[in-house]
Amino acid sequence: MKKNVQLISIALFASVLSIGGYKFFEEESKTVSQDYEIPWQKENVNATSHLASYSEEPSELNFTEAAKKTVNAVVHVKNVTTYRQSRSPFDYSYGSGETRKAIRGAGSGVILSPDGLIVTNNHVIDGASEVQVTLNDNKTYVAEVLGTSPDNDIALLKIDATELDFLIFGDSNEVQVGEWVLAVGNPFNLTSTVTAGIISAKARDLGRSDKNFQSFIQTDAAVNPGNSGGALVNTRGELIGINTAITSQTGSFIGYSFAIPSNNAKKIVEDLIEFGNVRRAILGVRGSDLNSMIAKELDIENSQGFYITNVDPESGAKEAGLEKGDIIKFIDDIKIRKFADMTGYLNSKNPGETVEITYLRDNVERKTDVTLDIFKVYRIEDLGVEVTEISEEDLKKYGAESGVLIHRVLSDSFTKSDISGLLITKINEKEVNSIDDVKTIINNKDSKDPMLVTFLSPNGQEKTYVFR
Repeated sequence: MKKNVQLISIALFASVLSIGGYKFFEEESKTVSQDYEIPWQKENVNATSHLASYSEEPSELNFTEAAKKTVNAVVHVKNVTTYRQSRSPFDYSYGSGETRKAIRGAGSGVILSPDGLIVTNNHVIDGASEVQVTLNDNKTYVAEVLGTSPDNDIALLKIDATELDFLIFGDSNEVQVGEWVLAVGNPFNLTSTVTAGIISAKARDLGRSDKNFQSFIQTDAAVNPGNSGGALVNTRGELIGINTAITSQTGSFIGYSFAIPSNNAKKIVEDLIEFGNVRRAILGVRGSDLNSMIAKELDIENSQGFYITNVDPESGAKEAGLEKGDIIKFIDDIKIRKFADMTGYLNSKNPGETVEITYLRDNVERKTDVTLDIFKVYRIEDLGVEVTEISEEDLKKYGAESGVLIHRVLSDSFTKSDISGLLITKINEKEVNSIDDVKTIINNKDSKDPMLVTFLSPNGQEKTYVFR
């Protein structure tokens, strides 16, 4: 009995000591303030008045504060189409009939400013005659589409409202695998729904056939149809991603969902506001992921990184001294394990910015600064292709003196085949040396006239087609 009393006394003393220690450290904790510049609020709101202030990371098992910050900033987005309902056999002939509206699809969106800027997925609003936005308090607005980037699946909307709850961008580069996150959407036009999960992976390339390489955050937080365009937030309620896609054979969530990283989404939104399109920054190198086979051939120990096979002349990479055979290991402080790591980071940068490249050459680590170039691209709408300029060195491989390269085939292309990699050497029998030449020829052409286009394949086959 006496022994039991002693054990109980020791346990009580240990408990008191633990509580006292906890109170001591709790009182010593300090608040950290982070200032986020919100470029589209400069004219209306003092950006410095919006601070992301937080103490220590909230408990991993308590998401209530993050949910409170988020639910009112996530909206329901309706893709509405209008059509005429005929009342007699003559209605269509005379353009009459009753105008009706139908919902083509729906998704979610995230409010980015108190005056009603909203980001969502482009596929949510694609083809809409009207876009309707319903807030978490059931107020509905007709939204203006300020800009879209189909390649990145981002659309920017604006509603006429004030003093709205909104989310601030977090730094998606700082997101860690295993970190708790919330996926917030408004799929049923009721109220926002919240699901929890962890970051499963970063820099996921979904292997899409459109050759528009992206780098997604993968999470196991439940995301279903209707959640597209919603928010992925950390436990501080900061926006770290725009929920975009799921991988599923059934069309419903089975454990894999993907989000556009917030740093990429922020850059796309800024470009749409300032330029009306998205400007891509490039290093000016081409190559492939490093693997064990290439590492063995090169007699190096590393099996991760980006192996450079070609450096574009007159590029920032060339000026910085990068060469064929170099292996990029870091860009700034971002580790490059594969191509998706590199594209993911570069897609958050602007042309003209400078990045620090850490690379291996002959097993020796080196560093250099590279000024990023702009990726020049132009869409030939009548053909459904996207073209870019080509270096003189690559032109020699085609045996051509001029031309522009088909970079990507669009969904509305004249062909179902993948003709990317072909050169367009002439349009209407005029040689093209650059994107500007293509623009000039097409802009000076009468829309009623046919268009003659000469294609050249890498093996030297040349064919001319007439497009009407």
